[in-house]
Amino acid sequence: MYRSELSRRAVLKTLGAGLFVTATAGSLPSETRADFVRKDDKTTGILLDGSQATPCTRNSDGQVVRPSVVLPEISETDVLVVGAGPAGCCAAIAAARLGVRVTLVERYGHFGGLATGGLVVHILGHWIKENNEKIQATQGIGEEMMKRLESMPNGIVNRNFGRNPTLDAEVYKYLLVEMITEANIECFLHSWCCDAILSDERDSETGNPVVCGAVIQTKLGPQAILAKQVIDTTGDGDVFVPAGASHTQRMYDIGLPYRLGNLDRVEPEEGAKRPRYLGDLTPVPGVNWVNMAGPSLDGVDVKTLSRLELAHRKQIWKQYNEVRNTPGYDKVFLMETAPQIGVRITRVIEGVETLTYERAINGHKYDDCVGIGGAWHGDHRGWQIPYGSLLPRNVENIITAGRSISGEPLMSDAIRVIPNCWVSGHAAGVAAAVAVQDDVTARKVSIPKVRELLLSQNAYLG
Repeated sequence: MYRSELSRRAVLKTLGAGLFVTATAGSLPSETRADFVRKDDKTTGILLDGSQATPCTRNSDGQVVRPSVVLPEISETDVLVVGAGPAGCCAAIAAARLGVRVTLVERYGHFGGLATGGLVVHILGHWIKENNEKIQATQGIGEEMMKRLESMPNGIVNRNFGRNPTLDAEVYKYLLVEMITEANIECFLHSWCCDAILSDERDSETGNPVVCGAVIQTKLGPQAILAKQVIDTTGDGDVFVPAGASHTQRMYDIGLPYRLGNLDRVEPEEGAKRPRYLGDLTPVPGVNWVNMAGPSLDGVDVKTLSRLELAHRKQIWKQYNEVRNTPGYDKVFLMETAPQIGVRITRVIEGVETLTYERAINGHKYDDCVGIGGAWHGDHRGWQIPYGSLLPRNVENIITAGRSISGEPLMSDAIRVIPNCWVSGHAAGVAAAVAVQDDVTARKVSIPKVRELLLSQNAYLG
């Protein structure tokens, strides 16, 4: 653990340098004001002698032991959302719009999860077929995002009735910043959840442990965030697993998408065979994205992930060179590989209710329906998402959304796609806000009230 607090004098001295820049900004060109610092404005820093550190030790038995320390509290909030992918962003925005204080934690330096950092830019799973008619099941905040992308340069393409559009990762990153700051959500980026915080008292009715926050790992060491309700949208159960929630751990395909540029400048020879690995179009002219399935392995094992990163980048380079060496395609270049590896499924809660394929295809109705899941290509009916599938069976005050909701393996491909993550995230955010406002645990929220508020935020419930 590291020193995380500076002396008052040091803080004021540091702020003084920043205030000087602000005060003199009027004389600077506008494009340099944000980060312009003169040499004589630099702070000298603070000398720490190392006595503040509390490192792990190795005992005489060869075991590594972490010392017991009191963690600094970095924030206290109503709703804590951990993981700012499609589900987490929708959850945070939905809760904040209902007037509760929301804190959002994300391990990367951007929002959007695999939709942005993983370059999973194809939006499929939001259309359904009812009475031989196509209906868009994903409404609410997810639809609002797509509409706003429509109004932005190169934000989204193929946004037509019945089609699966493709968004641009960078535009979507910016849009999420806009929507999250508009909602006045407190954010901690570059922060990895490393533990759950449990109350010292169990729930009086169920006897289950009660989650009251999470520990995040930062450059200043581990820090605590306390919350009345926690939503785990990490995809890997970074909160519900250390909290003791029953879950299954699954293996699934792990790939690494990438983008190619200059495809609008290719001049293929007449009759020449089209190369493989060209991918699909994006909103940016001449740029395609190429998906990768990858092998089915353990997506939370660091050795596996490290090996796959190396192997996938070699494979991408091989595929790119196959394209570039095709006559007429010599101007194509490798524009970007996803900075975030494409883990699709890892840990799934054992929920109060579990989604099954049989019930989905038979149109099973749930009394606690909080969303409608769509079909990849809109070729079958929608399936109801019960609130119970968002709740761990044996832990209180934590909700999950996105790919980790309770469902059998056959449901994984439906649950994990981006529009359905938007839907379950939206429901989780509204439910958490209701729990805070009514001062009840997540398990005891009023489902009619949650459904009413979801409808008021333009969600589709069938």
